Amino acid sequence: MSLWIMLALTSLGSYGLKLAGVSLPGSVLNHPRVQRTASLLPPAMLTALTVTDLFDVSGHYSVDWPLLAGVGAGAIAMRLKASLVTVFVVAIVTCALLQLIA
Repeated sequence: MSLWIMLALTSLGSYGLKLAGVSLPGSVLNHPRVQRTASLLPPAMLTALTVTDLFDVSGHYSVDWPLLAGVGAGAIAMRLKASLVTVFVVAIVTCALLQLIA
């Protein structure tokens, strides 16, 4: 499958999820299973972004201490029930500042 087809399918899937979120009735969105699943999305997204960042261009595992500190700061922000954007900003800023120091 070509890159452009995968990109188009991913874009359509993302748009479909957004559309479902605004067009589904409140009774579906307030269902406990939907609420539980929605609460698991931020940790899953942070994990996915972290895992993809742990490998360099050649596919070798590479991790440094600023990255681990950024992940830790993001995890703490997530544990404190911060919004997803706040979690990402805390993790990114922590990692960036520590890389400037190092």
